[in-house]
Amino acid sequence: MLKQRLITAAILIPIVLWAILNLSTLPAFGILLGIFIVLGVFEWTRLIKFKGSSSYKYTYVALILAGMLASLALMQSDFLFFVFLSVTVAWWSMQLAQLSSYAGETGVDPAKSLENLWTGALLLVPTWASLIFIHQDVSNGPQLVLFLMILIWTADSGAYFSGRRFGKNKLAPLVSPGKTKEGAYGAFAASAIVAFIGGIWLELGFFQFIFFIVLSMIVVVFSIGGDLLESVYKRKAELKDSGTLLPGHGGVLDRIDSLMSAAPVFALGIWLLGII
Repeated sequence: MLKQRLITAAILIPIVLWAILNLSTLPAFGILLGIFIVLGVFEWTRLIKFKGSSSYKYTYVALILAGMLASLALMQSDFLFFVFLSVTVAWWSMQLAQLSSYAGETGVDPAKSLENLWTGALLLVPTWASLIFIHQDVSNGPQLVLFLMILIWTADSGAYFSGRRFGKNKLAPLVSPGKTKEGAYGAFAASAIVAFIGGIWLELGFFQFIFFIVLSMIVVVFSIGGDLLESVYKRKAELKDSGTLLPGHGGVLDRIDSLMSAAPVFALGIWLLGII
């Protein structure tokens, strides 16, 4: 398993880095990112046990794509896109707050099919929109997207190694038994170093620098929450992974679960801080 993870990462990470730093935001980066989102949509229908025919699934994909295009229209108005990001972050905050209510139940309620489809849209459309919004910034857009990726990857690695070495107290045993509080502390410690370096690179003033560090820690909190939320849906569906597309890593949603929750928070935060 570890060998597969390393091989997949060795292939995928350079491609992702090249795309972020070299592709134009629209259409190239937007289309590539959109492909990952569409793959995530199909995985989401698997997680929620969607029983509709293929035509219904493709209609759902079309609606997600329409939502992505609509978000581009919202970006033309600072106020409307600010509302869009704010509502998304508020929604994510409620999802994280409700994680503690999960009691380990399994099974997907057919009566909640429409609600689950709507949830999928709220997970995936703002992810695409937030990354496009950041990437299109003429000064540091691609570099800021790369920073966000590195921040999440570092937090994930810090949690993994710290959890293996020091982990004793479960973070959310009913949701993800392998995660520990010590792992979360490791995630914060490792990502704080990345945030510190990022603040220096951006040449921020003192107070902006401090708030940037705080924002980065909040982003890490949401990234952990996004991982846990996907774990809840996998447990309800009684699936180990969202898919099998990425050997050793599972599916697309397994790789972007942290990004789904972190990207809108980061986009809103750096906008409010005047970084973009």
